[in-house]
Amino acid sequence: MYNLLFKSFFRTKIFLVSLVLLLTVGIISIFIGKQYLVKQENTIAAAQVFQEESIAKNLEYHSEDLGLLLYYLRFTLIKKPENISAISIGQSDVNPLLQAVTIRALEGQKYDTDFENPSLLMSGNLDLGFVIIYLFPLVLIAMTFNLFSEEKELGTWRILAAQTSAKPQFLFKKLVVRILFVFGILFFLLFFASAILQIPLNQSFWGIFIQSVLYLLFWSALCFWMVSLQKNSSFNALALISVWVVLTILFPALVNNYVINAYQVPEALDAMVEQRDGYHEKWDLEKGATMTDFFKTYPEYKNYEVPEDKFSWIWYYGMQFMGDFEAKDTSSEMTDKIMLRNTVSEKVTLFVPTMHAQLSFNSLASTDMLSHLGYLKALTEFHKNLREGFYKPIFDNKPAASVGLENYEAQFYQVKQQINWGRLILPTLIFILLIAIFSVVNLRKL
Repeated sequence: MYNLLFKSFFRTKIFLVSLVLLLTVGIISIFIGKQYLVKQENTIAAAQVFQEESIAKNLEYHSEDLGLLLYYLRFTLIKKPENISAISIGQSDVNPLLQAVTIRALEGQKYDTDFENPSLLMSGNLDLGFVIIYLFPLVLIAMTFNLFSEEKELGTWRILAAQTSAKPQFLFKKLVVRILFVFGILFFLLFFASAILQIPLNQSFWGIFIQSVLYLLFWSALCFWMVSLQKNSSFNALALISVWVVLTILFPALVNNYVINAYQVPEALDAMVEQRDGYHEKWDLEKGATMTDFFKTYPEYKNYEVPEDKFSWIWYYGMQFMGDFEAKDTSSEMTDKIMLRNTVSEKVTLFVPTMHAQLSFNSLASTDMLSHLGYLKALTEFHKNLREGFYKPIFDNKPAASVGLENYEAQFYQVKQQINWGRLILPTLIFILLIAIFSVVNLRKL
């Protein structure tokens, strides 16, 4: 039976069109991901060279004044890119891969990023995750919407019904043939991506693999349920396309609009303004007033002299620290709101398989907002360690040679991946089982 069904399916136009479409777009998306990785590698290499050259050049001119030298020098923290991010680029095209910061106030530097083409950001990235989430379901719909109605409309269903009592099994086998075809292409593209993008077969890869399988099984079950309603081809096609639009476009847009408006985040700008105001207003205050709060945090420097009648580096970097300190609450509030946005989105996506798949892909590829927040937290710690390490030699008026700046290289931050397998698998699996049950009930009426 399966041999005949496969041969019959391979002779159809939809087979050839689907094969060419999925393979062509899938392979293109993989090479787009490859270009994305190359761009990341070039950016990282350029940043490493820039830091080394910048230190060398500034040492030529400011080696005797460490405070002035460190005013200019930037130190880079790089979010170590994972090759699997090429499968689901997520938000990494708008969130910076690296930050080069001075030891001055951090809040004014934290949200700096490269300018991107707005039209490209609006259209999104044609990565493999996009192909799986948007294109594969459309192909499944095209191959299955008339699974039953075509037989009925051509008049062959009565002949088949007269020859066998296993009519539901026949329809199911026709569905299996098409599902196996789609899954064959999916498996090829995922393992081809692993080879081309040099993605290790670790738990993140298998997480994306499993989520992809479950996602397509969800659409397969949904298509079969629509077929089980025994409507005509036009109704099935229109209904399935409508469901696709709702699940892939309408629901995500509504959820995104709700989250953005319910949890507005003006704090990023507020934190920058507070940091700058907190710093600039110190120029008009008595230096002792500025240093009192600084010495509360760093009592080991309270015996250092801060002259009122002239400039000193301890006062200047104390001002910079107080700028960040005064923006601390606003910055924390912003982070809390972003976390709340993410939490609300994750809860909603448990009931929307398309959104659940997208967020799962981004999370597994470390291109989601939580990964970026982890990087910003590491950047804050990186900046703190830098300035605290330089405070004493600056305040002691040490020469640049005393701190070995030529040994400072760009540092890497490694995302720590923790996968909640239950949360990854169960939401989509439950939908698959429920839809399958409804389909079986409907097919008993055949």
